[in-house]
Amino acid sequence: MYAPRRRQEEGEDVTGDRTIHETEKAVRVKLGGTPVAYEQMAAVSNIYRAAAAVRQHFENSVLRGAELTWTSFVVLYVVWIWGEMETRYVAEEAGISKGTLTGVARTLMGRGLLERRGHPDDGRLVLLRLTEEGERTMNEVFPAFNAEEAFVTEGLTDAECETLADLLRKIVVRTEEKGDDRRQDLLNGAPPAPRRSGRKPRPAA
Repeated sequence: MYAPRRRQEEGEDVTGDRTIHETEKAVRVKLGGTPVAYEQMAAVSNIYRAAAAVRQHFENSVLRGAELTWTSFVVLYVVWIWGEMETRYVAEEAGISKGTLTGVARTLMGRGLLERRGHPDDGRLVLLRLTEEGERTMNEVFPAFNAEEAFVTEGLTDAECETLADLLRKIVVRTEEKGDDRRQDLLNGAPPAPRRSGRKPRPAA
């Protein structure tokens, strides 16, 4: 059972009904003598917590006002920054699958924020670019988005923000450069199994 929600003390990090420190302490108690890299586990779990908390805050504030999801904003941002791009590169930069991009792009095109055209040199490829309305939307939304970036990092100094960004870049670079080899080692060279939905298979008819 969850403990009753209690009042948050000033300066205290709270996630759900438990503080972050309470959760980390409970994990140590649960794992007991199991050999675990606790510092690394805390780093990764707090990356996830921070990302989830930030995304939820943005989607419930500045992005809600613009009627955008986090993913749709990221797609617009990528094309806004880099200009017209092939869909495969938009998906890669946004960190989403091509299938997810197809649905997001369809919604954004329906709102008149994004448009597509065939590649002039290869009819198999598709290019995405912002419409005038898309440009106007990003010019209006991004300053408000950046204001919330400043809000969620208000407890950090400029130097701490730079240090945090540098440390996170190291994790990204490490995963991108070494991740494929690591996954191959873990799978003994076998291809990854297809992802499953988590649902129980239907009984045979």
